[in-house]
This record gives sequence, structure tokens and C-alpha cells, in this order.
Amino acid sequence: MVIVMKPGANAKDVDYVVRRARSLGLKTHLSAQNGHTLIGLTGDLKGLNPNVLTGLRGVECVRPMSRPFQLASKEFRPEPTTVTVRDVVIGGSEVVMMAGPCSVETPESMMKTAQGVKEAGARLFRGGAFKPRSSPYSFQGLAEEGLRILADIRAETGMPIVTEVLSSEHVPLVAKYADVLQIGTRNMQNYMLLHAAGETKMPVLLKRGMMSTIEEFLLSAEYILSHGNPNVLLCERGIRTFETYTRNSLDINSVPLLKELSHLPVIVDPSHATGKRSLVNAVSKAAIAAGADGLIIEVHHDPERAWSDAFQTISVKQFAELTEQVGVIAGAVGRGAASHHETAGVR
Repeated sequence: MVIVMKPGANAKDVDYVVRRARSLGLKTHLSAQNGHTLIGLTGDLKGLNPNVLTGLRGVECVRPMSRPFQLASKEFRPEPTTVTVRDVVIGGSEVVMMAGPCSVETPESMMKTAQGVKEAGARLFRGGAFKPRSSPYSFQGLAEEGLRILADIRAETGMPIVTEVLSSEHVPLVAKYADVLQIGTRNMQNYMLLHAAGETKMPVLLKRGMMSTIEEFLLSAEYILSHGNPNVLLCERGIRTFETYTRNSLDINSVPLLKELSHLPVIVDPSHATGKRSLVNAVSKAAIAAGADGLIIEVHHDPERAWSDAFQTISVKQFAELTEQVGVIAGAVGRGAASHHETAGVR
């Protein structure tokens, strides 16, 4: 439910309506549309009579929401949301490239990759310190040691860090080192983790569950938003289908659909969507053409020797070529993209 304030409503009017809604046990969330202040209401709305709020000073109308995801919906916030990670704006005019290895490895190896991807146009560095693996015998990550390596990379290169958090208990630790908390496909409906991520107010990269609908995806984002964190990035990383020649199937429909339904930025992960380095380039360009705000790509200075997901990891050289091509596609659809010419030498 949304309260639409009159164009002339002042701060006192808005504050009074907010306090009145909260006295009814509801949470309030503010946004704006064409000169109107919108007050989104969440909580138990079943027994609420809209007339209780309609007559308050400054209120133009009270309208129901047509979607179960309210704060993530364009009905609540028509204008696109941008998420700022240090000095990088995601969801604006620039297509943002995030790159790095699947797993954090040695400091020397990670620094070599980080310097390479930065020169090639990456704005954020990604790497997993905690790794959820299908097999309990696979490499599980370096944990806090890996987080410290990522922090050192940020200090040296200036690139913000994206890394995965696996449980609500780990949120304070990962938040201490990271700039963006990644919630992976297996945890998309881990509601305790979503709650904890929402409480941090930090940027969150939420990956779509491998067998989740768009509505389920946006409702998971709603959990984070409803805990007061507006900094949510939606990440399409492919869904599981009957196809066996690729790791997953990229749902390219989801990019324009999420843009139609939600105001949140949309990122695409072509590495996990395809599981094949030979397909990453083509799928990346398709995602940008479809309207994605950025890409998160697995890159390593020596892909064949990557500690995990080597088969879907591209080289720094391939990433540089891809970044240049993405810039062309971005320009064709009215967007911009950083190139290695713009980022080289920046600290």
C-alpha cells in the first residue's frame, strides 16, 4: 500500500502521516514521483482500512499495490535506483564491469589478476573467500585470510570488493572487509541471511536462485529492502533447465522484465550462466544489449590454473577484448562503459 502526498505537502505533513502509520504497527518507506512524496507501507495490512489514512492532512490518496513485492516495485519508485559503491555508481549511465577469479588464491596471484582487470576496465574486483561447493571435498575458500587478501587488493588498486557471504553469522566478518555483500544462488531464500544483509545497509548483490521465478527473486530482494537497505543489485546468473551442454541457461528475458517490474539495477553473470569460457563474450554482449547495468565475470591471469571454475574463467586479455566490445554495444543502446584507457594508472 502506498500513501500519495499532495504536491504541496510539507515536511511536517509527511512526518505526521509517517508517525500515524507507525502507530498502527506499520513500517514506512519514502520515495518521490513527479513532485509527490510517496510513503510505502509494509507490515500486516490485512485489517487496515485505507480511510484511516486518507483523511490525514496532506494526503492525496491511498492506493493498493498490485505486486506482492512492494518496495522493489516500480509502483513504489518509478525512477531507477542507483547504488554507489565507494566512487562507483551502478544503475546510472555507465555499464559497470566487475571481474576477478572464482576463489581467492595467493596474494601474488590475486594482485596480478587485479591489476590486469583494472587496466582492462574493471571497476570492482570480485573473488570468493568463502566458497559453497557441491562437493564437500572441493576447495572451500581461504575464509578470513582470503578477505584480508581482498582488502589488500582494494588498498593497492582502489577497486571496491565484491565477495560472497554464506550465513547470517558471517555477515559482520565479511562486512568488515568487503564493499558489496554477494548472496549466492543457493542462499537466495535464506531469509535470516537476507535479514542480516538488510540490517547492514551495505550494497548487496543478490543472485537469482537457480530454480526461482522472477517473483520469488524480487520477493527475496524485498526482504533486504524491508529491513531498511535500499542498496540492492539484482543478478541474473542463469537458471537450471533440461539443457546439459551449458552449466545453466541464461534467462535473457529476465533483464528487460526486471527493468519493467523493478527500479533496482540489474547485473548479469555470464560465467555461471554458461559455464563455458567460449560463450562468455557473446552472452555478455547480449546482456548489455538487453539492458543490463553491468556484468560480473570470472577472470584469472592464468585461467587453466585457477583453483576453481577454471572451465568458465577467461583470461585478462580476453576480458580486455570483451570490455572494448561491451563499450561498443553500450554506446549503441545509449549507455557508456569504462575502457582500459579510462582506468589505467588510477589509484
